Amino acid sequence: MTYAEFFYDIKSRFMEADVSDIHEHLAFQFNVVNSDCGGIFYVEVKDGKLYVEPYEYFDRDAMFIADPDTFIRIADGKSDPVVEFTLQKLKVEGSIEKALRLKEIIDLKKKKSKKN
Repeated sequence: MTYAEFFYDIKSRFMEADVSDIHEHLAFQFNVVNSDCGGIFYVEVKDGKLYVEPYEYFDRDAMFIADPDTFIRIADGKSDPVVEFTLQKLKVEGSIEKALRLKEIIDLKKKKSKKN
């Protein structure tokens, strides 16, 4: 899998989240490591809208570092980011308080899926 293929796959998974009720600005950078598809992307919640782009985000609240499989499990809601952190499969830098909000975005995706 190339980075471009990975990025568009992970983007489609994140974009399923309905963040319209989140009015706080959140900016997360994801560093994909230990793989041929390594790279960087960011997830931003701004004015109740979700953005996922394949760029570095310098003014981020938190940065997550993991392999592609870990990010896919988290984006699918199959694994809790806190559990992945505890198992040392996910590294976090920056604001831990804001980083914990990632779980809220994933949970919003689950709620949207249950409605459909």
